Amino acid sequence: MTAVAGDEEWVGEIADTVEPRPIIDSVLRFEGRIWSIRSDTVDFAGHHVVRDVQQHLGAVAVIAIDDQDRVLLIRQYRHPVAMALFEPPAGLLDVAGEAPHRTAARELAEESGFEASTWHVLVDFLNSPGGSSEAIRVYLARDLREIDGGRPHTGEAEEAHLPRAWVDLDEAKDLVLAGRVGSPTAVCGILAAWASRADGWASLRPVDARWPTRETVVSHQRVNAPSPRVSE
Repeated sequence: MTAVAGDEEWVGEIADTVEPRPIIDSVLRFEGRIWSIRSDTVDFAGHHVVRDVQQHLGAVAVIAIDDQDRVLLIRQYRHPVAMALFEPPAGLLDVAGEAPHRTAARELAEESGFEASTWHVLVDFLNSPGGSSEAIRVYLARDLREIDGGRPHTGEAEEAHLPRAWVDLDEAKDLVLAGRVGSPTAVCGILAAWASRADGWASLRPVDARWPTRETVVSHQRVNAPSPRVSE
C-alpha cells in the first residue's frame, strides 16, 4: 500500500517503516561524549530543508519486578531538568560489542545490587525522534536475587547515591497517569508491564529479539560510536 497526501486518510498497514530521505550535506556542530549534534540538508522531492540531529549512543532500561509484583525504581538527579526522578535502572549502550541485554543486566546490578534469572524484551521506543536518534529498549527482569554484598560502589556524582524504592505495579501505573512519575523509561516501561501482565505476559519477546529501530539508526549512521564509559 502507498501513502496518501494532504487531508486524505492512510490506508496502509499501521507500522513504522524505514524511508530515509537523501542527505545533500551534513555539518557537525558539536561532538560530545554521549551525543553529537549535526545539521543535515535533506532533500524532500527537490525541496531542501535543514534538520538538526542529535546522534545518541542509545540506551537500555530494566523494569525489575519481584515476587510481590513490585517494581524497582531508582531515585536519581537529572541536571537538565533540575529534578530528582524515579526511574528504572538504565544505562547507555557505551561498551562496543556488548549485547544490549548484557548491558541491561550489568546496569541492574550496578545501580540496584540485584540480578535476575528471567529476562524478556518488554518495549522499544524512540525517545525524541523529531530531533534525536536515541533508541531505548526496556527489558522485563523477574526472579530477582540480591547480589552478595549489595550494590557495588561504581558511580560518582549523580550516581553516587541512588536510593531504591519498591512500588506495587498497580500503584506505579497510577503514579505515571497522575503525572507524578515522568521519566520516559518509567512511563513506557511501567505502562507496558502493567498492560502485558493484564494479558498474561503474552506480549513479551525473547531477550535477544531483533531491535529494528536500533538497527535502522545504526545502519543509517545516526549513532555515536561508543567511547570510554561515561555516566548517563
